[in-house]
Amino acid sequence: MKVTKIIHRNKTRICVNFPYDQEFVSKLRQIPDARWSKTMGAWHVPYTKEAFGQLKTLFPDVEYEAKAVKEIKTKVVEEIKVADAKRGIQNNISIEITEKQIIIKLPKNETDIQFIRSFKYARWNNSQFHWMVPNFGKNADKLKSYFAKRNVEITEHEPTEPLNTEQPSFTKDELLVINNSNRILKLYFCFNKNLSQQLKQIPYCTWNGDKRCWEIPYSEKFLAEVRAIAEPYGLNYIYREEKKLKVIPRTSKYDIKNYRACPQNFIDKLRELRYSQNTLDVYSDMFEEFINYYEDYALEDITEPMIMDFLRYLVTERHVSTSYQNQSINAVKFYYERVLGGRRKVYMINRPREEKFLPEVLSQEEVTALLNATENLKHKAILMTIYSAGLRIGEAINLKIKDIDSNRMQIRVEQAKGKKDRYTLLGNKTLEILRKYVAEYKPTIWLFEGAKGEAYSQKGIQAILKKSVEKVGIKKHITVHTLRHSFATHLLEAGTDLRYIQSLLGHSNSKTTEIYTHITTKGFDQIKSPLDNLNI
Repeated sequence: MKVTKIIHRNKTRICVNFPYDQEFVSKLRQIPDARWSKTMGAWHVPYTKEAFGQLKTLFPDVEYEAKAVKEIKTKVVEEIKVADAKRGIQNNISIEITEKQIIIKLPKNETDIQFIRSFKYARWNNSQFHWMVPNFGKNADKLKSYFAKRNVEITEHEPTEPLNTEQPSFTKDELLVINNSNRILKLYFCFNKNLSQQLKQIPYCTWNGDKRCWEIPYSEKFLAEVRAIAEPYGLNYIYREEKKLKVIPRTSKYDIKNYRACPQNFIDKLRELRYSQNTLDVYSDMFEEFINYYEDYALEDITEPMIMDFLRYLVTERHVSTSYQNQSINAVKFYYERVLGGRRKVYMINRPREEKFLPEVLSQEEVTALLNATENLKHKAILMTIYSAGLRIGEAINLKIKDIDSNRMQIRVEQAKGKKDRYTLLGNKTLEILRKYVAEYKPTIWLFEGAKGEAYSQKGIQAILKKSVEKVGIKKHITVHTLRHSFATHLLEAGTDLRYIQSLLGHSNSKTTEIYTHITTKGFDQIKSPLDNLNI
């Protein structure tokens, strides 16, 4: 029997020549895709490591041509390397030490894996194919010592400076409370374990390690609780209001000499991964701002320190929100990690802390006044539909006539946030106003159409609400999303189960819906402190 490499019908195959033997033929047929060639007068099998391995197993005593064996073995080794690369397996060990994480890449080895697992909070990153260990204590030194005699590539990143480390002054006898634009309460005081434990009982109270203070979402109720908690400790309660810095607009593209549009491969990748149109618009806009900040640099010449400088510029000079900064980070990371296919290293960017806010809501009386002040029939129908169904603004403009089910009194919301469908409420009064609106305006496809038959714009709805708010004279910071928050809060106050509210809003996580339990004040005046029942 002779084994050689051949090209048969434009495919690489392994040719197996041997004198006719029924036993040989029977064994050979066990190999998938084994075929007989009349033109060559020989059997041939696929040119793969699996087929080659089966040949050696079925015919262990056969002498293979040295050239064929070498070529096939080379092929097998290449296939193994490709398979290992796909699984993230490397021939050497690399350790990347960042400010907060240690990333370890190594070939599969049960002894090494058990050692890594011995670290507290160590975990495997299934998408990036590496181990992650928190960088605290002596973790980095232990890993270096363990892998000291191995082929290890160690990369250490310099710690990044916090964007804002300034702390207001206060004495040991003071509790300083700073109200940041009626959104966040920042609490500063000297270490007091008991006081800290009590504050932690307030919903969404978190410790900000960068600013060295406790943070609580702004609420008059929470503010009163903080004051009551601090009183027994004899602390001088100091309250101060702090206005949020005004966001500085980005540089206009007309003021940039070599203005560059977002690269087409960036947009194509977003579409390929089926990101929503809103995400596509936001990411491309954010990345466009980034590349034009360095208008004189090619994309491949932008370094990690330059990216960090840009993010600091957003915070220190433009005063953007945490959300805006996070979106910019996501856009930059998307390009270097997803568009370039990981050809460049992952940038270790410290993200800003996620801020917890309690949303602004309208009372039922304020909603009534707002809707009564909206005289235009179409405008009133839009606002009533958003409030009565708890819709996001994007969901409202994407509604079609067919989505209104008057028989079941439901509104179907298709492919909303997270690409999810759901049903929500269709109120009787909403149906009544919608019937009047449809009879007068006669929309064809979209429920709310613009002047040219296209879907109504978000800016148009925002302008409608702004005009009505000004008419009523409401001083709260109101957006279209406030109507959705008000819908959920009013349902909760009416006794609706939180699970139903979660379903109507389309929340994946119940914790997102639970935030409304901290907004409503209905029923608190009926709750009696247990202390009042004591005979003291």
